[in-house]
Amino acid sequence: MHALNQPRSCAIIVTYNPDITALLKLVGQLKKETDFIIVDNGTLDIPDIEESINVYDQCREIICLKKNEGLAKALNTGIHWCLREEYDFVFLFDQDSSLCDLFINRMIKAFFDASSETGKNIAAMGPRIINPQTMRQTSFKLFNRFIFRSDRKLSDKATHYVADFLITSGTLLVLKTIEFIGDMKASYFIDNIDLEWCFRAKSKGYELVGTDEAVLYHAIGERSSSPIVRSGLMAQHNPTRSYYSSRNRVHLYGVDYSPAGWKYRDIVRFATKTAWLLITSPQRKEYCKNIFLGIKDAKLLA
Repeated sequence: MHALNQPRSCAIIVTYNPDITALLKLVGQLKKETDFIIVDNGTLDIPDIEESINVYDQCREIICLKKNEGLAKALNTGIHWCLREEYDFVFLFDQDSSLCDLFINRMIKAFFDASSETGKNIAAMGPRIINPQTMRQTSFKLFNRFIFRSDRKLSDKATHYVADFLITSGTLLVLKTIEFIGDMKASYFIDNIDLEWCFRAKSKGYELVGTDEAVLYHAIGERSSSPIVRSGLMAQHNPTRSYYSSRNRVHLYGVDYSPAGWKYRDIVRFATKTAWLLITSPQRKEYCKNIFLGIKDAKLLA
């Protein structure tokens, strides 16, 4: 901590060909409460975007990667910049997320409240995620339980929950834990990065906590007319993205720190989703190619 024991925070926004309107809305929300940096993954018109964002004093840096290095590499680049600048907390954001009022202050307060409740080391804290398209809430899940698997209270306080996994966007990360847990897995590129890091954090004895004290509006996957997707039972991505999702989850099945409960459930989920895509999607050939290539390449990941 720094002067007067006030924690220093910085938001990391990863961009790739962003919708400038959505990005400026997010930046406009963040600048009221915290410093922020942008790590861009090879956007061609990034100079135009820089002109719109550099006007804010709270923008500490815009780091431009020469090509799309993937979400994990971009996050690691931002995290290590923040470590050098000696921040206490970082907040991780996608380019199209939207926040409730006083999001940063609510999350930091919730972190200290939860820390005093549990008495354990908390590595990360996540807000309640609400899909703005459906207004459906995402639960905080536990994978090694057969009952009371979602939204299990941290204590008698009704607003904090034990979690085995936190979605990347909106997450508060305690920077000092990176030394012990390690970076995001760069070889994963885009999908399941949060799952792998959360599983690793839990295996090293750290806690993950979700809270209702702050809300982040964020859609997972792409829009679809399918009732299965709209209900939140399944996220839909394009065929190319399904390569990374398939490869990375199969790799996670073989990792010893992945929860057994997650492995069993996800194998069933993965098989069901694959069958559904190959039966119903007009892009079934592309999905078939990418999914099975991803499964094959899983053994090549470090």
